[in-house]
Formats: sequence, C-alpha cells, structure tokens
Amino acid sequence: MPTITGISHLLLDIEGTTCPVSYVAKVLFPYAAARLESFLQDRQLDPKMQPLLRDVGQAWLHDNDPEAVALRQAHVPSSASALDPGAAAAYLGLLIRQDRKLTALKDLQGLIWTAGYATGELVAPLYDDVPAALRRWHQAGVCLAVYSSGSVAAQQLLYGHSNAGDLRSLFSHWYDTRTGAKQEALSYQRIAQAMGTSAAAVLFISDSLAECQAAATTGMAVLFSDRPGNPHHQAGSFEKISDYAKLHLEP
Repeated sequence: MPTITGISHLLLDIEGTTCPVSYVAKVLFPYAAARLESFLQDRQLDPKMQPLLRDVGQAWLHDNDPEAVALRQAHVPSSASALDPGAAAAYLGLLIRQDRKLTALKDLQGLIWTAGYATGELVAPLYDDVPAALRRWHQAGVCLAVYSSGSVAAQQLLYGHSNAGDLRSLFSHWYDTRTGAKQEALSYQRIAQAMGTSAAAVLFISDSLAECQAAATTGMAVLFSDRPGNPHHQAGSFEKISDYAKLHLEP
C-alpha cells in the first residue's frame, strides 16, 4: 500500500479494525451481561446511577420492538423513574442479545468493564500490527482519534489495558455515539470540526461499509478494514487494508 499524503488526522474504529470483533462479542458483552443485575442491585442507591436508570426506563417505555413490548408487559414499569434494577437488567439483557445501541447501556457496560480490567480479568487483544503502527504514526505527527459505538470510557479502558500495555497517550481525541450515529455523514463532519481540521485531512478506517460511505461523503479518505472474520465482500469500492505495517501516512 503506498504512502498516503495530506493526512494529518487518523480516525479509527475499534471492532474489526484495531481489535477483533470476537473480543467484544464473545468476551466483553457476556462479561457485562453476567454481572449486570448484581451490579445494578449493589449500586441502586448511588446518585450517579439514577440518571442512567431513568434513561433506560425512558428508552424502554418508547421501544416498540415486539420483544421489548412483551418484556415491558411482564415487568410493568409504571414510569421511567420507578424502574427497579431487576427490570432494568431484563431490558438491558434484551438489548445486549439483539446487539442494539443505547448510550445508557454502553455507560453501564463501561462501569462493569472497569472492574474487570482493574482485576486483570479483561485484557484487550489488539491485532499484532496495531501497537507499533499507532506509535509510528504518532511519532510522525499524525493526530490519532477513536470513533466507536462503545462509550468513550469503554474505549479508553480497552486501550489502557491492552496486550501491548497502556496506549491511551497516543490518542488525542475520543468520540462515541453522543457525537451522532456512525452511519450518518453529519457525525463525521462534526468530528472533523471538533478536531479543528478539514474532512479532507482525515483518514477513516472501519470494517463497516455504511460507516465508510458516510465518512467518504464528507470528503474524508477511507480504507476498509479487512481483518479475519470481517465481511470482506462488503467493502464496496473502498480500498482494503489488512496490515497497518504497510500503511504510511504523511501530514
């Protein structure tokens, strides 16, 4: 892969891009799901938990998914503020099984993962070529940023407890779904503006065709992440990348 010039900022997805999808789907999600109800029970009186429980309740009350409706009828939460930990865990468990995105769920998962990383039960398995490439790009003056559906807290936990050690200092910016949906071009426009640069100076790498298309619409350079287990046939017309050692960026 040739050197790409004119790139001052590199925006990276995580799942299927710098870390295997299997780590999130087969390790992180089950880890949080198994501990969710006990975590909520233990912390239900914590003032910091109340806004999260209210957000979960509001989302559930307006969720028209058939399974969510049936679950709501079984638990009958009368209002978002009255949602008890057991009911909240039941709904959140459904969202996890359906791989649906809810900011409050991401925040709660992040809190649970914090404990797991702290004890060493969780260690993020970055692809072998990632750590050296991140350090090389950083040293070359490229501004590194993350944009993931996982919360910023979860992103920083992952890079702070990786198989290559703590890599958080290599990144200057962190973005999650609070910025906007990853399939919407406006989200990438906001990110470029937040980083103080033009979209044309940003390279975005992801394993999602919809995300690549949204970023490309703004004028960003785009590469499709071609990692083991990724949907190779969904790269569309985008150039693929499978080894960061071969990718050289020059501001």
